[in-house]
Amino acid sequence: MMGLPVYANEDPVFIVPPEEDPHELTFMQWPTDAYGDGDKGALAELQQTIAGIANAISDFEPVILLADGALHRQTQRLLSENVELWDIPTDDLWCRDSGPLFGKKPDGSLIVSQIQFNSWGGRFNLSNDELVAKRVAERLGLEIVPSGIVGEPGGAEQSGHGLLFAHESSWVNDNRNPNLSRTEIEEGLLAAYGAEKLIWAKGVKGQDVTDYHIDSLARFTGQNTVLMNLPDEPNMDDVFHLAALETYETLKAEGLEIDVIPDPVAHRVQEDDFVASYANYYVCNGAVIAAQFGDRETDAIAKQALQKHYPGREVIALNVDALGYVGGGIHCATQQMPVSGQS
Repeated sequence: MMGLPVYANEDPVFIVPPEEDPHELTFMQWPTDAYGDGDKGALAELQQTIAGIANAISDFEPVILLADGALHRQTQRLLSENVELWDIPTDDLWCRDSGPLFGKKPDGSLIVSQIQFNSWGGRFNLSNDELVAKRVAERLGLEIVPSGIVGEPGGAEQSGHGLLFAHESSWVNDNRNPNLSRTEIEEGLLAAYGAEKLIWAKGVKGQDVTDYHIDSLARFTGQNTVLMNLPDEPNMDDVFHLAALETYETLKAEGLEIDVIPDPVAHRVQEDDFVASYANYYVCNGAVIAAQFGDRETDAIAKQALQKHYPGREVIALNVDALGYVGGGIHCATQQMPVSGQS
């Protein structure tokens, strides 16, 4: 198990703080025609959606948008003055997966905890995105601490208080970690987050690009509290519905307090592979940036739940259907940089 920084019976060298802790800024990535499908209309809609999310976050904290320098002039026209462009080439927009995961040492200094992105198990050739975290760390002058684990931070949810949960399907998978056992992967993930315990649920392999990332289903909102979206009327022939219910029961059995938001029903997009996740929100300084899907009843329930779980923050609900078409949401498109220094 070479390369895994395991700290058994020791204090962690660093921790990944809760997302709701103060941020220095947010990182995002600019989507390009990474897959060569040539659908310029869909790409333009994605780019406008990413610009809209960046601009919404920038009302509360600075945003750095990573993009090839050759694209900066045309991109800047869509952005507010609080969004800064860095010349770091990108292929796609999923900064949660390929961007830098920041850890914080006891002295308050930051490092980049490197969970190596491999284009979701080698499904695509996203050579720029596989280098994004390294390039950001180098520009910031931060130490990179390899975890020895391949995967994506969108596949692990962390409380920042010692607890993780994840779907096995996104990690214990030959397309990411073929030579590691579940125990070895668990040790690597605990070290990568500075956590003490990981709760596994089964998930779903091979039915979507991410192998069922947890951040579209369930999120920590505190030390022992979780917000989930689940269907009111599960389709027992749907593998994702079955897996979601199994994850719910697993987390409940661990004693976590779970608040459930119903999945939208009367939403704008009625396609089977459209991701309509209320759980895929992003917490920034003073706000929660969330999705609305056009179902008035469930949109309102989701907003109320987020206001309850994040009191004192403004809940900004955006139409991000362009992300749902390509399998993700707002959380998938963002990555926070914590404030350095001791709290």
